[in-house]
Amino acid sequence: MTAFLSRLRTAGLAATALAGLAIATPAAAQGAGCPRSKTQEIGDSWIAAVEAGSMFKMNLGEWVDYSENFERGSLGSFLNKPRKVDWHLMIQDTDKCRVFVEAVILDKERPMVLATQVGSGFFGVGPFNNIVTDEGDWLFDAEKTAYYASREDWSEIPEGQRNTREELIAAANAYLDSFKDKSVQVPWGTPCARLEGGIYTGKGQPTDSCNVGVPDGVELTDRDYIVDPALGAVAVFLKFGEKKRPDSHLFRIEDGKIRYVHTVTNCGDEVNCGFPPLSEMLKKNPEMQPDLGK
Repeated sequence: MTAFLSRLRTAGLAATALAGLAIATPAAAQGAGCPRSKTQEIGDSWIAAVEAGSMFKMNLGEWVDYSENFERGSLGSFLNKPRKVDWHLMIQDTDKCRVFVEAVILDKERPMVLATQVGSGFFGVGPFNNIVTDEGDWLFDAEKTAYYASREDWSEIPEGQRNTREELIAAANAYLDSFKDKSVQVPWGTPCARLEGGIYTGKGQPTDSCNVGVPDGVELTDRDYIVDPALGAVAVFLKFGEKKRPDSHLFRIEDGKIRYVHTVTNCGDEVNCGFPPLSEMLKKNPEMQPDLGK
């Protein structure tokens, strides 16, 4: 009888271990590194899926999770029609085998700006975390977003001049922490330009600055980082302020200094996150959308 109970306990422990392994494997797979060719493939397949309006353009893994504006959603419902991607930027985190893609869609029926995290899950691509913005979201203007973003330099940084992963995250965090604590020293670069929705602080001048102020007393929580030292880039998903709005902040950092900041924020049902419409803001301050020339 004692031997029988011992065998039962052993079998139970083995079954528990195997079950834990089965549950943990998809998450563990996302934490493993992979070559840049793999992350490039993941990002390219996401763009192909959006343009085809079909999830079958991707090598989807098992246990594929899709989140839209931080709520569980349906990947198939989002990829419900072909949409031309008019501009995009891809950030590749080979340490985590994850990709961030910022994309502009100038579809007349529904222009959008997307900020999307894509992972490498169990046997294929996934999970997906997609922040979707359109008319009525924070400072939304898809045409101007593409106009300004396409003029920026996001080329690879020479290997000997790259910041480490930790240095890049620290620079991004300094900027984000300053929303709550104005004593934080932010490593501003010069020139520097902030693209916030469809408005831009840069004017194409060597003196352009990003140090033009941020709100006071705002907490930016639940930060999730995708880091690409080759591009000096950090993409941070976070919950913005008391209403925990889905938000993406993307940074270009050179020699430890911030050179570009992109912000994509979903406002939910509150037009322009409770501020006056962008059209009214531009009437009072048309310089929020400067002309950079050809």
